[in-house]
Amino acid sequence: MKYLELLCPAKDYETGVAAVNHGTDAIYIGANQFGARENAGNSISDIERLIKYAHPFNVKVYVTVNTIIYENEIEQVKSLIESLSNIGVDAIIIQDMAILEMDLPSIPIFASTQTHNTTPEKVQFLESMGIDRVILARELSFEEIKNIRNQTKIDLEFFVHGALCVSYSGQCYLSQAITGRSANRGTCAQPCRSSYDLVDSSGKIIIKNKHLLSLKDLNLSNHISDLIDVGITSFKIEGRLKDINYVKNITSHYNQLLNKIVENNSNLKRSSSGHTEINFSSDPERSFNRGFTTHFINGRQKEQSSMNTQKSTGKKLGVVSTYGSGWFTIKGKTPLTNGDGLCFINSKGVLTGLRVNRVESNKIFPYGEMKDIKIGVEVFRNFDQDFNNALKNSNRNRWINCRLKVEQTETEFLFSALDEDGNSTTISVDNNFDLALNSEKSIENIRVQLSKAGDTIFKIETVEISMNKPVFIPTSTINQIRRDLLEHLVNVRREQFSSTKFKRKQLENQYFTNNLSYKGNVSNSLSREFYNRQGVLSIDDAFELQQNISNAELMVTKYCIKYEVGICPIKQNGKPTGDLFLKDNNNLYPLEFDCKNCVMKIKSPKI
Repeated sequence: MKYLELLCPAKDYETGVAAVNHGTDAIYIGANQFGARENAGNSISDIERLIKYAHPFNVKVYVTVNTIIYENEIEQVKSLIESLSNIGVDAIIIQDMAILEMDLPSIPIFASTQTHNTTPEKVQFLESMGIDRVILARELSFEEIKNIRNQTKIDLEFFVHGALCVSYSGQCYLSQAITGRSANRGTCAQPCRSSYDLVDSSGKIIIKNKHLLSLKDLNLSNHISDLIDVGITSFKIEGRLKDINYVKNITSHYNQLLNKIVENNSNLKRSSSGHTEINFSSDPERSFNRGFTTHFINGRQKEQSSMNTQKSTGKKLGVVSTYGSGWFTIKGKTPLTNGDGLCFINSKGVLTGLRVNRVESNKIFPYGEMKDIKIGVEVFRNFDQDFNNALKNSNRNRWINCRLKVEQTETEFLFSALDEDGNSTTISVDNNFDLALNSEKSIENIRVQLSKAGDTIFKIETVEISMNKPVFIPTSTINQIRRDLLEHLVNVRREQFSSTKFKRKQLENQYFTNNLSYKGNVSNSLSREFYNRQGVLSIDDAFELQQNISNAELMVTKYCIKYEVGICPIKQNGKPTGDLFLKDNNNLYPLEFDCKNCVMKIKSPKI
């Protein structure tokens, strides 16, 4: 049996609960430090609350500890991990190998995508270190994933939805170089979402003021079965900074996809328990998105970027068919609501937004002045009022099926509960009740009261009552017995919940190269000791620790601007361009095109 895991983000406790309620199998969340998202930190007590909510559904909770660590932070990190282990966290997600040198409790460890997991050799190395799971680079294709799977046995996780870093994760130093805010420290300023000019060596502007590095969002909805076939078992949604409605919608979408796959394959099963029911139709296009791409999963594709805007465009509604004074119409029949947010790209290539004030017949009247509307303009809805209201009202909708049974003996009643996973519990109550005056009515009342699961995680499927001498049991007593019984069953589910324990293998001299540049992200003595033991002879300090690295590669990306705009000399017979640069208000960044390896590099600014 192969177990599949839908892994969803949570910026806080409430969002984590929403992910559980809408069908996730696991959650990843940041603690208050070292979580690679400075605005998505959570206290230990809130993470513990989330664990208590998640575990009865067999939903696991992973915590990100995936920044690089400075020397003076080593003891803080160690203390944090010990605290996370004490509250029952199911795994930590790490970047810095210093953690493997610490004397830690037996908590499972996952290698973050920040550890640059692109080759079988790298994944084999992490497996030899006793890592429990590797989160693969987003840039990999089906064939590359399959190649890694064929040469390793470790659990493999892959991103299937959400925002994309244009750089290989863990290998981007652009934000640090420009602003002093390090992506590897969780404080990325996202300069990849800024606008740039593309210029040549003479200063001629080839493309002006476009978001040349801003990628569309990942959406692999149509490729989940293919990913299963090549060895992925954990399907990850990006978004620890996304709002709760986003998480509800996208979680529900992938939950339904995985359920359909599992229903049609007896060798597959979800890793958590329970059933969900939602009162909305999930649709990724109706939540935040910059347009969608499948990235490199099927090889190199065009139209990967969102050059006109780094903002959400939402779902396409249609094109403007007519317009007049203060109103316009859209070809199509999509209903609109007062308060909907609409947007379009104007004639200057700039995203323009407006909000619906009212709709009369098919005429749309926006608030304020209506600028740049022309016939034929594509209109998108990037805020859907009705849909967001439906998401807001979607709350607890996940349950575990359960059967109750009542048995009578001469001296006691046995109230038992059995859930769909085979967990059970029994409560004994002394048989000191009066005989019922109306046997049928008494038994029916017991059945009715026990069928009410109330505010619990259970749905009562059946109530079996075996009573030779029917007695009268007060309704309040039955209800209290039911509450106690189901509470006991929740505790049984928590106690039965198990997680693998991490036992790191004491292997040495396993690393596949003798030298580590600043791209090894070594920022402390423990990490240096780790790589020394693995046979690395020369280790540079992390980029963040160095004052100046001349001609440094600030970013390596599989995305190529030349290919995106149709001038690749290898695949598109593009004419030679000479040297190209990205230009912002302050700097000129040389671009290097490594056509042999089909990657683009952004170098340190030209002074």
